[in-house]
This record gives sequence, C-alpha cells and structure tokens, in this order.
Amino acid sequence: MTGAKDGGPTFDGDIKSLVRERDRAHSGTPQQRDERPPVRMSDVIIGPDGKPRCAWAGTGDSPLVRYHDNVWGARTYDESALFEALTLGVFQAGLSWEIVFAKRNAFQKVFDGFDVTKVARMTSREISQLVEDTSIIRNRAKIEATVNNARAMLTASPSLADLAKTYKIDRKRPPRSLAEIPTSTPKAEAFAKQLKSQGYRFVGPTSVYAFMQNIGAVNDHIHGCFRAVDHDAPAAT
Repeated sequence: MTGAKDGGPTFDGDIKSLVRERDRAHSGTPQQRDERPPVRMSDVIIGPDGKPRCAWAGTGDSPLVRYHDNVWGARTYDESALFEALTLGVFQAGLSWEIVFAKRNAFQKVFDGFDVTKVARMTSREISQLVEDTSIIRNRAKIEATVNNARAMLTASPSLADLAKTYKIDRKRPPRSLAEIPTSTPKAEAFAKQLKSQGYRFVGPTSVYAFMQNIGAVNDHIHGCFRAVDHDAPAAT
C-alpha cells in the first residue's frame, strides 16, 4: 500500500516496506525468536496458525493480520465501513500506511465510530480541537476533507455505495504476486473522476483504488492466500 501523492493505501512501496520490517523481525533462529518460523512461499506466508496469507500481513495475532483476515478485500457497502476506508485514504496521503494504520483506533474514536451524520455536523470549533489532538494525524486540510467527505456522502447522488457497486471488479483469478497488483486501473480513474465531480476531496485514482481494495470492490489477495478468490487452490510455491 503506497504513500501515494493523492492519498490512500495501495500496493507497492509501503506494503513492501512492511514486508521488509516483518522479515527483519523474523531474522535469527527460532530459539532466538521463541516461535515457529513462518514458511514463505513467494508472496504468501504460512504462520503458526497454519493459514496461508499475503506476506505483507505478517504472522501472529496482530492488528494488521486481523485487518487482512477480516476487512481488507471483504466486500461491504456499509456506510460507516465505506467512510472509514475513505477517511484512512485521506490521512494516508503523503504518509506511510503503517503510520496511518497505527492510528486507526484513534480515528474511530474522534470520528464517532465513523458515523457519517455526526462527522458531517462537526463545527469549525470541533475541527480546530481535532487539530490539537495528539492521538491522530493533526493535519487541518485532511480533517476538513474528512468532514467535507461526510457531507458529500449524505448529499451526493448516486451514493458512494451505489458507485462502489458500479465500479466493482470481479477478478477471474487472483494476482499471482505482489508485483501483479496495480496501483490504479481505468475503473478507479473513472470512479475518482466521478467522486471529484460530487465534491469529494483527496480522491485521486490511486486513493480510490486503495479504497476499492479496502471495501472489497476488488479482491487483491494473492494466489494461495486463504482470502484470495482461489482460496481452495494450493498455495503458490
């Protein structure tokens, strides 16, 4: 998930950096790590629970593993889930996904569980208070964009959920490697253009493709991962 100039986590630099960090964490002998060594298979990894996953998620019972297993690529049109995915993309602009993901719980708290109606009603005073909140990324433009996007979700037609259904991508086969996952597609570009026309902010094609990945409008879990579209197939070797 890349720190794209227009925001949003997508694959390339940041997920690859997470993989490097994970590999450093797993360096040394099993005795030094005090755990079973994961079995790497190309861009899929098998951890202690025996499940094959996209390597960027790592292993163990970490928040990133749970996000990989339960959220990323799981199709949803729930309003708060859509708003969360959109908001994380806004704050990720120019930053690493790792930084933004680490503050996910704080964002959930300050944005009332990503309640669109409540966020849309935020006043300029409340926005200023969030700018001083050290638990989140204190960027006024991104906070204002989040409030703006909540208001757009309440008024724009077609709705964000309807647009997500329109631009969904049904893969016939999963990507065979990390390198096969795009940072954008023609559908994402068209989607971004329509969102901008409705008044949304921080919604460039890369951000929008990341949004599509997060809400399951496209399933980019890698071949062999138990969450991939061919999850019954043996893991890649």
